[in-house]
Amino acid sequence: MKKYIIHPILIIGITLLFFCGIPYVYAIGEVNIKDGPLKNNELLVTPPDGDHLNEDHSGVNTWITKWYGPDGNYTNNSGFNTSGPIDLMSKGTNGSITDVSLSTMNGILKTKRIDVDWDDANGGTRGWTVFDINHADANNMVRGGPADNFDMYGVIVIDSPKQLTSVMSPSHDDFAQIWLNGEKWYNNSRWTGGVHNVDFNIEVPIQKGTNVLVYRCGEGGGSAYLNLHFDDETHDTVKIYPDKATDQATFFNEIDDILSVEPINKLTTTWSDIKRH
Repeated sequence: MKKYIIHPILIIGITLLFFCGIPYVYAIGEVNIKDGPLKNNELLVTPPDGDHLNEDHSGVNTWITKWYGPDGNYTNNSGFNTSGPIDLMSKGTNGSITDVSLSTMNGILKTKRIDVDWDDANGGTRGWTVFDINHADANNMVRGGPADNFDMYGVIVIDSPKQLTSVMSPSHDDFAQIWLNGEKWYNNSRWTGGVHNVDFNIEVPIQKGTNVLVYRCGEGGGSAYLNLHFDDETHDTVKIYPDKATDQATFFNEIDDILSVEPINKLTTTWSDIKRH
């Protein structure tokens, strides 16, 4: 049997880490989705099962817990595989807002005057509000409604002082779709296996100024969670909204100063430039 000798300096370093208060910094593992956004023929394609990482991100303290979105879920979705390919935002606004356009400032602004009007069987009319989720709760999408067969939307606005090549890490149960600045960057119909478990770290461009991200998750049965965090550099650099807002009015008060900085809707033309920084 091969013997391993631990160097005394390493032992001292580990001891200092635990007993001298040196803060723990979580390091994201492999970035296994690159070169997005998804192309038209990839929009509803789930990554190959063998590509998943099965990473435990329970040590992360930057999970996003405040979201802006409809004040209730789309219910009775007939299962996430049925609802996933349907643009539910378009369905509820007669095409005025779509899943894609919601991930732009133009779409965000439309939510000031356009509610989501789904059929009564699917939740009825939904206004827009700010809501909190508990990132450790394996049912954080339920929000007081039915526990099975629904879809939830969450929106955040990211204000960045510079261009960034960022990494986002989603955890979800079940069908997750993520759009950023008018492009779709993630589609996965498989649950990740745990509330803090991440299967894919996705490289995305954060543009200088205002960025809008839409996270939609469809639930079938069992646990129902949606979680997201970025790499440490991103969280150290950007400001994410909602911050202290508690409803639609205070959300727009928070982002009022950055509303004039509209990101380019189609980032494919600038992604190569961003990656060079």
